[in-house]
Amino acid sequence: MNWRRLLPFLDSSVEQWATEARLLRWLTLVWLCMGLAMLFSASYPIAYATEGDGFYYLKRQLAFSGLGLLGFNLVVHTPLRHILRLSGLLIIVLLGLLVATNIPSIAEPINGASRWLNLGPVPIQPSELIKPLLVLQGALVFGRWQRLGGWRRLLWLGVFSAILVGILLQPNLSTAALCGIVLWLIALAADLPATYLGGTAVVGLLAACLSIGVREYQRRRILSFLNPWQDPAGDGYQLIQSLLAVGSGGLLGTGFGLSQQKQFYLPIQYTDFIFAVYAEEFGLLGGMVLLLLLATYATLALRVALKCRDPVLRLVAMGVGVLLVGQSLLNIGVATGALPTTGLPLPMFSYGGSSLISSLFSAGLLVRVAREASGAQVITLAAPRPETPLELPRSPAPHDPLPRRRTPPGSVRRRALR
Repeated sequence: MNWRRLLPFLDSSVEQWATEARLLRWLTLVWLCMGLAMLFSASYPIAYATEGDGFYYLKRQLAFSGLGLLGFNLVVHTPLRHILRLSGLLIIVLLGLLVATNIPSIAEPINGASRWLNLGPVPIQPSELIKPLLVLQGALVFGRWQRLGGWRRLLWLGVFSAILVGILLQPNLSTAALCGIVLWLIALAADLPATYLGGTAVVGLLAACLSIGVREYQRRRILSFLNPWQDPAGDGYQLIQSLLAVGSGGLLGTGFGLSQQKQFYLPIQYTDFIFAVYAEEFGLLGGMVLLLLLATYATLALRVALKCRDPVLRLVAMGVGVLLVGQSLLNIGVATGALPTTGLPLPMFSYGGSSLISSLFSAGLLVRVAREASGAQVITLAAPRPETPLELPRSPAPHDPLPRRRTPPGSVRRRALR
């Protein structure tokens, strides 16, 4: 492989890609640049106050962006069949890391949840890294469902269930729900039997209700979502401050870097509620631009899926589109009060190395599918060769003498006898 292709702005092969692949690549880069600029604005006050460096979170996010872009370009230039072969092994490894987050002596609890592991100086979040692998393995299993034996079906259904339960035990209901919805929609697109889909949906709803019934803080989140002004200084404080930020933006916003709610009014303003800062600084018009970007991304993902002849590639494209665009809409819904407060980050915008690398890896998968779906299928048509080739008579050249008419030998004898 040409190593220059791993650098996003030195890849000369982009001109040969299909239109959808090029558009998706540029949309991903624009999305990432918008997110980095917004992260700088949202995190500067808290970074300066707590770390003494207003660029602290931006510099770390830039390092994660470099790693993510290397992975993005590596995926884009790697045949998807090779990535699919590794997805099963990688998902088992991340399942082991996911189980480790529930061990108190290994995990690092933050805000009452054990979702991170310290592998060296940088903490990782297995529940974020496992998302694109769930899309890959889900597409591989459900796309070849009819060809799989019964024991292999049960094996992978058990692995998927273990992953969702492991995320629920962290606890992380929002990520578990998102992963479950993505897998269910992939199975729906693969045309699995309705009894399987209906039974899985019922089990998922029961698991969500059980988690909400057992954990009191999740119940408080739902109640505060229904009426945040009932407890404005407690459970409803975060949502109220987010709504104030979104409403203060007006039509055109206050301007880049001029948000007031990020000045220690809005909690976790550079992660889960970064869209509220974005809406305050860029207003309704900026929010519509971001929604237009998401709509364009979803449309291109759907076009790529419709072009695929291989059912596995089709399901990968649909799964990545649902994962990136669906998670973005859920985050925006939380920030605007349309959905209960969850811990889902906004892809490409929210601070976090695991989330950013996972999002860029997923985007790379979609671009790779777009490249393979638009590739021409070369068919060799070999004409059957005859056993004895026929030779056509050679036409005489203009300067050649006219061919003489051959007389049978017997005719000369008969003429002499006469």
